[in-house]
Amino acid sequence: MDKKLFRSLLLLITYTVLLILAIVRLDDIQGFLWSVAGAFQPFILGFAIAFILHRPCRFFLRLYGKKLPDRASKPLAVLTSYGAMLLIITGIFAFVIPQVVDSMELFISNLNGYISHLQTWINQLVNTLDMEFLKSLDLSNLYNIIQKMGNAALDMISNAVPQLFTLTSGIISVVVTGTLSLVFSIYMLSGQEKLLAQCRSVARAYLPQKVQEPLFSVIRLSADTFTNFVSGQAVEACILGSLCFAGCVLLRFPYAPLIGVFVGVSALIPVAGAYLGAILSALLLVMISPVQALGFLIFLVILQQVEGNLIYPRVVGGSIGLPGIWVLTAVTVGGGLFGFLGMLVGVPVVSVLYTLLKGDVHQRLEEKGKGPNM
Repeated sequence: MDKKLFRSLLLLITYTVLLILAIVRLDDIQGFLWSVAGAFQPFILGFAIAFILHRPCRFFLRLYGKKLPDRASKPLAVLTSYGAMLLIITGIFAFVIPQVVDSMELFISNLNGYISHLQTWINQLVNTLDMEFLKSLDLSNLYNIIQKMGNAALDMISNAVPQLFTLTSGIISVVVTGTLSLVFSIYMLSGQEKLLAQCRSVARAYLPQKVQEPLFSVIRLSADTFTNFVSGQAVEACILGSLCFAGCVLLRFPYAPLIGVFVGVSALIPVAGAYLGAILSALLLVMISPVQALGFLIFLVILQQVEGNLIYPRVVGGSIGLPGIWVLTAVTVGGGLFGFLGMLVGVPVVSVLYTLLKGDVHQRLEEKGKGPNM
């Protein structure tokens, strides 16, 4: 047998066996990966912080570089970036969370009246439309269920910090992990040029010449895609949540801070987030007034159309190059495999793979003399 053919068959058999083993032992592989990720948690968190602060640091570096030398502008840019992050986190805890807690407390205190109002509305609907199947619907137990859920959520928010301080070992672990992550992120952010140069040197030393440039191209594409997606989604969520809050205040919808937080946080999730925020907010309003819930849904649909066609393209700087069907696929598959984190990371990962596949298909079709159809 030809040696080249034998080597190809061996590689194919090995790949098939490994693929079947990965599919059969998927849970064990995921558990192993999560355990490895837990061991490298400070490094991963530090990389995530440095990655998020990369663009703000570059902005401040260009701003300070106009008047200060590089030796002074770079540390000042890093310090300003972390100061801005700390200011945003402090603002969230100081202003947003108290408003949300107040809204939840007001909602729970008025919950009994909302349930009675909703039951009366359902009875009127049954009598008007002769809907016999709704006559057996009793919402008396709904009050106790929602009240318990609301009290549990309030207790979790109110007692989160005191409970953390009672768990000494947990606090030590959190403090150590947070401190190491912060140190890692500072080193990465301040010495990014040196780290990138070292990584390029290692790649050039150990990888073949034909692998180096494609690898660097994939890394640059991944970095740009993730940067555009993360920064765009975060800014878009803040803008959408703020506009929703302002609209609820102007239209006199109740619980405007709570609804603004719902919509803003859910906007971090592509595609599914918009529907999730709309459903949660509508369920909150329907117990007060079905008419207000309907009005809110109409307002939110208009707001999302404005946001999707005007705000999002300007904030993100254009789409990330992924058709809608693949965005939905990325969110669904990523959420099924890795939960909330998979829903967030799945879209940029699939976008990178789609861009690479699209470029390779175009190149192969051009070599064959056929026009691309993608």
